[in-house]
Amino acid sequence: MLETGTKAPAFSLPDQNGQTHTLDEYRGKKLILYFYPRDNTSGCTKQACGFGDLYPQFMEKGAVVVGVSKDSVASHKKFEEKYGLPFTLLSDTEKEVLEAYDVWKEKKSGGKATMGVVRTTYLIDEDGVIVKAFGKVKAADNPAQMLEEL
Repeated sequence: MLETGTKAPAFSLPDQNGQTHTLDEYRGKKLILYFYPRDNTSGCTKQACGFGDLYPQFMEKGAVVVGVSKDSVASHKKFEEKYGLPFTLLSDTEKEVLEAYDVWKEKKSGGKATMGVVRTTYLIDEDGVIVKAFGKVKAADNPAQMLEEL
């Protein structure tokens, strides 16, 4: 996990509509950048729907929510449509951004080690600096936790 006080790594990734987004376009706004393992899994769905439900409150506080996983653009589109998600989902199939933000790690499940995304959320300030970093977050609690941090 990246340290608070460090500059957020630049990125350029496609969203659920195939449009490219960069870190620079969020300058001047608070950015909640959350990394999650997979679309349509129970924890990831709870987390995304939680951010969706609270999205108007994030907007009121001048914050933007962006989710990132290694799922494809098409998978993100289906996920967005199925749950009516009002925010951007970025596709990092090459795992470059996942690695840059230090969330692509070895995980143990049932005694077996595999590589995957460790659920992590960063709060990035208007100047592109990480001001809060939360690792191994609880999916259902994370949206309310981030709203409180603002």
